[in-house]
Amino acid sequence: MSNKSAIVVNSLVKSVATQEGLLSILNGIDLDVKQGESIAILGPSGSGKSTLLGLLAALDTPTSGDIHLDGVSLKGLDEEGKAALRKEKVSFIFQSFMLVDTLNALENVMLPAELAGIKDAREKAKKMLDRVGLSHRLSHLPHQLSGGEQQRVAIARAFISEPKVLFADEPTGNLDAANSDKITQMLFSMNQESHTTLVLVTHDLILANLCERQFMMENGVLSESRLQSAHVIDEVK
Repeated sequence: MSNKSAIVVNSLVKSVATQEGLLSILNGIDLDVKQGESIAILGPSGSGKSTLLGLLAALDTPTSGDIHLDGVSLKGLDEEGKAALRKEKVSFIFQSFMLVDTLNALENVMLPAELAGIKDAREKAKKMLDRVGLSHRLSHLPHQLSGGEQQRVAIARAFISEPKVLFADEPTGNLDAANSDKITQMLFSMNQESHTTLVLVTHDLILANLCERQFMMENGVLSESRLQSAHVIDEVK
């Protein structure tokens, strides 16, 4: 892990207007994630976890505060600038896989590489799918793959562009225990090989404890936690 920061968050606030008045979702969050570090964010539903992830990934705009992503302040970027930053530095893995239904496994993995202008995207995609054990499934459409296989395609797609930061939102949430274990091993193995910074939102305590640091989100407040006690585990459940 580097001493250089991949993500720096200062006094981050997110509020939205409702019929009942202003609803505060995030309340003055500070965070520093080093390059190559892995962190997990846990917390009850509605605590602000996914909102924070969207802000860190430049998918949303905070009410106040600032985020630096790989040294770049998001505050000074318009939507086009944010999109360019995401394309260059960020990848995602989602609970629902988010594969393109009309593209086969190879084409799904090729897509971000082609958008990023990576040469030999097809050959690189084949190698990535081979690394996740799917070299025999290149021509299969998403609906022809199991949930575990679809998530492996999503992992290959996430790593093909060699992102600086990988955001994963409940990456094992739709998988059974056996597939969850396989995906977890694969995710951390490829993460360590590529030295990508990993930010996970998860309810999976095993997955969370594999990260170097764990954080609890509650009522819009983020605090670091070791997750050792039964009390904390009960809270997460």
